[in-house]
Amino acid sequence: MPTVYQKCKSDKRSVNYPCEKPRCGHPWTVRYREPGGAGAPERQRSFEKKSQADAYAEKLQHDKYEGLYLDPKRGEITLRAYAAEWLDRQIISDSTYRNYESFLRIHLIPRLGAKTIAGVERKDIDAFVAALGRKLAASTVCDRMKMVTSLFQTAIKEKRRADDPTEGVKLPRNATHAVDEDEIPTLHEVDLIAKQISPQYRLTVYLQAGAGLRISETLAFTTDCRRTDFLRLRRQVSSKAHRDDCETRFIPLKHRAEGEYRDIPLPAFLAQEIDAHLREWGTATAAGQEVLFAPRDRGKGTMPTATTYAYHFRKALNDAGIVKADGRPKYTPHCLRHFFASTALAHGIPIHEVSRWLGHRSIKTTVDVYGHLVPASWDRCRTVMQLALRPGAPTSEQVEADAGPVLDGRSRGAVPNAGWWLPAGGFRGHSCFFHL
Repeated sequence: MPTVYQKCKSDKRSVNYPCEKPRCGHPWTVRYREPGGAGAPERQRSFEKKSQADAYAEKLQHDKYEGLYLDPKRGEITLRAYAAEWLDRQIISDSTYRNYESFLRIHLIPRLGAKTIAGVERKDIDAFVAALGRKLAASTVCDRMKMVTSLFQTAIKEKRRADDPTEGVKLPRNATHAVDEDEIPTLHEVDLIAKQISPQYRLTVYLQAGAGLRISETLAFTTDCRRTDFLRLRRQVSSKAHRDDCETRFIPLKHRAEGEYRDIPLPAFLAQEIDAHLREWGTATAAGQEVLFAPRDRGKGTMPTATTYAYHFRKALNDAGIVKADGRPKYTPHCLRHFFASTALAHGIPIHEVSRWLGHRSIKTTVDVYGHLVPASWDRCRTVMQLALRPGAPTSEQVEADAGPVLDGRSRGAVPNAGWWLPAGGFRGHSCFFHL
């Protein structure tokens, strides 16, 4: 129980002792012990008035009873020191760690690092977000502020502060996550890229476009990934894999723990491309794995990474003339995943299946990025509402059937993909990508 008293009346060490005036005006002290029993540290705090001391003592007693007590000393650590400690405790990938560390070092610490973790206020965060908005893209600000919120939420759990200063902070309006259809290459462009890229990397184009692999997963492709009629992915290449001093060249899949895997259907043409690659290039051993894309030339590093591969991809687009008006390459390797997803959805593959094959954290991500590319949902909506509100009138399908095939190719037997129209029969003379 906290004790409220005046030192001038009872503490011989006080300069005002002994004081015999009943209302002397000297400070009132609250002495209390932290939770934890008799061995816990003892604290004290002074107030000008007895009413203030009594209120503080009552709050301390209530917080101890409710488990809400905060030791002021725990909140006195600087944000700079706490952020470094917090980051070292996070279980995240190498690339995420580098992103977080650079954001803390370049942005958060210079502006708020000198404040204590308990001393950061809502107005500080508001000003910080406003400053970020002048330097970074809205999507980057929103993403990095999730990390800042996590940092303060951890501080709350550790009883270093009582509230989250980032709660309710207005963030910049973030652009939609939906993929722009201009970012999806056509089948002709996919084949051009595969033709122009360095021959040993031809297979990477089709692994991404035909199975939806990330480039880091593609470069980590090993012989044990190939199964009879599906691919089983267990790893991706580390961003440091090209360096001789890299200790862990392969890391778990994104959003997966060590040992977890992802299965993806293997179309016949892709199996043929894998066989052709093995006949031409064979395999190389790296980190105990038989890999398909290890560099063949001296001085090129031990394993390719997304960064080192980007040069070959950009060169292929430039050589193929697949560039924007300003001369920059029109696509990135990730755009080939867009091709896979949009093609699967256009053929009626359920979006939850596509989400699992892409390896998204949740189906919400898939819906946000690709949901607008599901054309059948528009037709179903039109039919349902027509039958509900005008049950006696013919539906659009009936009208189209009476009118005959449409000359522009957009008949019922064709499906859209990124501005071009893909016959329902399949691709490039092969059987369809997916077993329908």
